[in-house]
Amino acid sequence: MKLWTKVAVTALCLCSFAGAVTAQDAGKTIRVGVLLSGSSTQWSPFGDALVEGLRERGLVEGRNLVIVPRYGELSRERIRDSAAEMAAMQLDAIVTSCTATTQAAASAAPKTPIIMATMGDPVGAGLIASLARPGGNVTGRASLSVEFIPKRLELLRAILPQGARKAARVGVLMNPKDSGHRAQWEGALAGAKVLDLELVRIEAIGTAGIEAALDALPYANLKGLYVFADDPSMIENRAQIAAGALRARLPTISAPRAFAAAGGLMSYGMDIADDFRLSASYVVKVVQGTKAADLPVELPTRYELTVNLRTAAELGIRMPREVMLLANGTIQ
Repeated sequence: MKLWTKVAVTALCLCSFAGAVTAQDAGKTIRVGVLLSGSSTQWSPFGDALVEGLRERGLVEGRNLVIVPRYGELSRERIRDSAAEMAAMQLDAIVTSCTATTQAAASAAPKTPIIMATMGDPVGAGLIASLARPGGNVTGRASLSVEFIPKRLELLRAILPQGARKAARVGVLMNPKDSGHRAQWEGALAGAKVLDLELVRIEAIGTAGIEAALDALPYANLKGLYVFADDPSMIENRAQIAAGALRARLPTISAPRAFAAAGGLMSYGMDIADDFRLSASYVVKVVQGTKAADLPVELPTRYELTVNLRTAAELGIRMPREVMLLANGTIQ
């Protein structure tokens, strides 16, 4: 199978960016909640990207905007409590970071517009009726990550020596309790069959589970590691995952650029920070009176390949020319 070329993925239903807040809105202060699954240390850059996007559209903190951030610290109970707290605040919108935070916000605040900054499969999770017609109080951005799993496996296979590619064992780090990860696993199995790869399911729940899985990597006889990213613990512990894979001398690939930036070898997918910045357009639209139910969910228009050349050097990998020609960006 040939390597996939750079693609501009045409969204099923793309919303045009909302215009800046108009003069008639100038006297109103907009209150936006931001419900993030992990810690402030790991997630604040994504919140900052949202604030930047709002500023570009005329909503500025200290002038006409109040941001109410809450961090779940990887605790579903804390996420639910924070969502309930936000529901009592009568916010103009709540921006969420993943399936868990979106579900909690939608349940606690059914009358508040909920904006997904990034999420894998909101239809499969039962949060919206369809991408074109969400139908409730939830809308925003989705990645449909299952559809791009074969491409990531193909890229990981391409960096292996020719003699090591046939039936190569590739670990898949995943949360077995995450419905999205279970769907991705089925997609990965189908892609691996075509590529003649053997997938090894590596289950990890929470930080402790990830640490245990990383400790076992050197003994698993793997040639590479694919990280299912859209889980709070995986994103929160991305630097630890990258370091653990490096200790095990394993090349890694995941979806968001944040993983490559944290030390993973490659990422192929969307930029989480950019998703948060672009989700600001939804905030402006609902503030201006458009119902979330009437705003189609956006899909990424570009999927980018990022290569961490520093990690490649530490692993002793000379990146193939055909892979580097596809790369949209590198990390030195």
